[in-house]
Amino acid sequence: MGIDTLLGEHADWVRGARVGLVAHAASVDAAGVPSAERLRAAGVNLVALFGPEHGFAGQAGAGEEVRDARHPSWNIPVHSLYGATRQPTPEMLAGLDALLFDLQDIGVRCYTYGATLRNVLKAAAEQHLAVIVLDRPIPLAGVMDGPLPEDKFAGFVAALPAPFCYGLTPGATALWLREKLRLDLNLRVAPARGTPPARRWIPPSPALRSPACARAYPATVLFEAFPAWDVGRQTALAFQEIRRRISGDSWPAKPADWERICELVRGHLSAATGLESKPRRPGARDGVRLEALPDGLRLTVTALAAYQPVLTGVALVHAMQQVWGARLLWNEKGARPEWFDQLMGTDRVRLALQAGATPADIAAAWAPALAAFRAAR
Repeated sequence: MGIDTLLGEHADWVRGARVGLVAHAASVDAAGVPSAERLRAAGVNLVALFGPEHGFAGQAGAGEEVRDARHPSWNIPVHSLYGATRQPTPEMLAGLDALLFDLQDIGVRCYTYGATLRNVLKAAAEQHLAVIVLDRPIPLAGVMDGPLPEDKFAGFVAALPAPFCYGLTPGATALWLREKLRLDLNLRVAPARGTPPARRWIPPSPALRSPACARAYPATVLFEAFPAWDVGRQTALAFQEIRRRISGDSWPAKPADWERICELVRGHLSAATGLESKPRRPGARDGVRLEALPDGLRLTVTALAAYQPVLTGVALVHAMQQVWGARLLWNEKGARPEWFDQLMGTDRVRLALQAGATPADIAAAWAPALAAFRAAR
C-alpha cells in the first residue's frame, strides 16, 4: 500500500514536517494497521486528521453530516470534510507542511471520495501546500463506462470531469486532476505495488461490505432514484440485489417478470458487445451474471475486463420499462428523476430512456467522450 512505500522508501518526504492526514476506517497498511497509527509509530509529526463522507471513523450514514471533533487519545483535531464545509479551509490547513491523502476509493464518480480528493487538491494548491497521495488498489480498476457530466449538473456526486466509472486509483486520479484542472501543486504519489494482500475487506463506507458490493455499485446505485426499489444497503449483498420494497395489487410484478427482465438485459449486453442477441444462459462474456429472485434480481460481476456497469444499469431500467411501462416506473410516488440525473451527471440518459431509446443507442451517445477520456488518462 502507499503508506508502506511512503515509510519504507520515501520517509524523507515527511521527515520533520507537520503533517495532516485525510483518512477513514479503510485507510490501513498491507498488514491491516491504520495509516494514522503507522505514521505516529514512525515518528511522523501528525498534527491534524480529516474525514470524508461517513467520517474519519467510517460510521456515519450516506449523506449524513459529520461534525468536527478531537481525537480522544492524541488530542489533535479531526476536521470534517462532510459537514459545515466539504473543502479544507485555510484555517484547517494552517500550520501544515504537507497533507497526506489515503482513502479507499472505487473509481466511480458519484462515490464521493473522488470529489473529496478534488477539493483537497484545489485547497492545497491555493495554500501552496504539498500533497502526498498514498495510493491503493481499487475494486473497479480499469473499468471505464458512462457519460461525462454536464456543467449544469455539477455537484458533489458529479464533481469530476470524468465518466461515471473512471477506473483510476486515487494516485492516478490526483495526477490526472492536476493536469485537467491546471493546478500549480506540489504533488507526489506513494505507489501501491505488487499483489493486494489477502486480508479482510474493510468497508470504505458502511454499505460496501465486500469487493463484490463495490463492483455491483455503479450498475445499481441509480435505483436509489426509485424509492420503491431496495438495493439492500443494510444487507451483506448491498447493491448486488434489487428488490421491491412494497408488493401488492398496486404493482403488477410477478416472479416470471424478473426472468423476463434478466433475459432482456442479457440481450442488450450481448448486442452491445457484438454478440448475438437472443435468450441464453448467463455467462462471463458480458462480465455479469443476472439471477431472477421471487421479488427482484441479483447481479454478480464475473469478469472486470468485459464489465460495462453503466450500460448494465441503463439496460435494467430499460428492461423494467419494457415489462411494466415507463410511466409506472418514473411516475410512481416518491420517484426522484432529478436524483437520477444528478448521479448520472446529465439528463440525457433519462430523457432517452423515457423516449424509448435502446441501451445501445444511449451508450453510443456517450462513446466519443468516453474514448477521449481513455486516451487522455
